[in-house]
Amino acid sequence: MLYKLAEWINAKFSPPGFDVFRFLTFRSAMAAITALLFCFIIGPKIINILKKKQIGEAKKEDGPKFHWSKAGTPTMGGFILLLSVLIPVLLWGDLSNTYVLIMLFVTISLGAVGFLDDYLKVIKKYKKGLVEKYKLLFQLLVGLTVAALVYFLPEFHNINSVTTIPFLKNYEFDFSYFYIPIVVFIIVATSNAVNLTDGLDGLATGTVGIVALTLGVIAYVSGNVEAAKYLNIIYLKGNGELAIYCTALAGASLGFLWYNSYPAQVFMGDTGSLALGGAVGTLCILVKKEFLLPLLGGIFFVETVSVILQRYYFKYTKKKYGEGRRIFKMAPLHHHFEMKGIPEPKIVVRFYIVAVILAIMALATFKIR
Repeated sequence: MLYKLAEWINAKFSPPGFDVFRFLTFRSAMAAITALLFCFIIGPKIINILKKKQIGEAKKEDGPKFHWSKAGTPTMGGFILLLSVLIPVLLWGDLSNTYVLIMLFVTISLGAVGFLDDYLKVIKKYKKGLVEKYKLLFQLLVGLTVAALVYFLPEFHNINSVTTIPFLKNYEFDFSYFYIPIVVFIIVATSNAVNLTDGLDGLATGTVGIVALTLGVIAYVSGNVEAAKYLNIIYLKGNGELAIYCTALAGASLGFLWYNSYPAQVFMGDTGSLALGGAVGTLCILVKKEFLLPLLGGIFFVETVSVILQRYYFKYTKKKYGEGRRIFKMAPLHHHFEMKGIPEPKIVVRFYIVAVILAIMALATFKIR
């Protein structure tokens, strides 16, 4: 809105200094700052409301016993995150840009699914929240919508099912008719992967911020003709606008981390984690870096794999030996390290370090090929 207003004022009156609104770097920086400040402003207010309404985390019997003390901590704080992302994007983004509109759709839709799940669990006291098959159905519908938009809209003509492969130069891979199910899988998988990662104070929040900032750089160069040509990647007209969404997400993550870091004053709940996960997956799809996701989102990938391995190994050994055995002390992986006696803040910081290394490696793939 501010972007369009500034454009109109500049075209009508040409005041000095208004040209700065045309620059993507300026608007991206302002989106990050706005998100951060907005988070600081609304954060305490929403946390107080959640406390007054007694909307707190339930005691998890299947989780580590030393997490039981966190019961009662305000949850559904994903509202803080989502508002702090959406408002800056609406203010500084080009709302006629298809990429931006798709991101807004995914964020709001999956945020609504997460809210419904949290509402049923925390307020209505349904132990399992939204029935798994319905949650999955909603996620599939969001994924299918994004897949159809990318595959059929004229803006994506000639590049709809094409992607690049890390470390391979002058080679583009075409998913062809498999693209739609691949997109659906990516969105559903990343949405749930971030949800699984959100088990320690600040872990998912900080990691998403690191990934978002990296994707912002990728979106910027992908939407710049000269940069795309120099790096020998697919040029995506208008893709640079995603940098505004990414910096807003990074700024909002940093602001939310102020309240979500150990010991957490608020949890994001499924309201935040499902939306953020879906956003990360969709961003990788829109910048045509689907194969980069397991590397860039390595933390989410490993956390998910640890759960899958633990579950299937337990079932396999129970069937073979009569008793279930485990690979990890507890899954997801962050709980394994907790059970080994490593303090929660140290685990989180170490995961951040790994996330930064993976982000650098992901950016390095643009030149190492």
